[in-house]
Amino acid sequence: MKRTGSTNVEVRKLIRALHKQGRPIWRAVAEELEAPSRKRSYINLYKINKYTKEGDFVVVPGKVLGIGNINHKVTVVALDFSQSALKKILNSGGKALSLVEGLKELEGKKNVRLMKG
Repeated sequence: MKRTGSTNVEVRKLIRALHKQGRPIWRAVAEELEAPSRKRSYINLYKINKYTKEGDFVVVPGKVLGIGNINHKVTVVALDFSQSALKKILNSGGKALSLVEGLKELEGKKNVRLMKG
């Protein structure tokens, strides 16, 4: 059976934009988004807190969930956020951006981490 890709038009546009970037991290994110939505990554805040340090940029090709706490400022770029995760990231002084916003924000940055579950 032929693979059809995402039925969400916005996700398809995002995948095309990510492929055009040319950087390996964005290519990896595009490949993750091309997978069926039931196989997308879910990352909890405690994992982001454990593997990052102050001022890091984290890219999650899926959803960020609010289990755990975050105790330093990080910029999290993800496809989606739960309400509790969004609240905790902003309360810690960090930033939460969509993947579309993150493309512009992370251009030329060096300390970018890709986290997938």
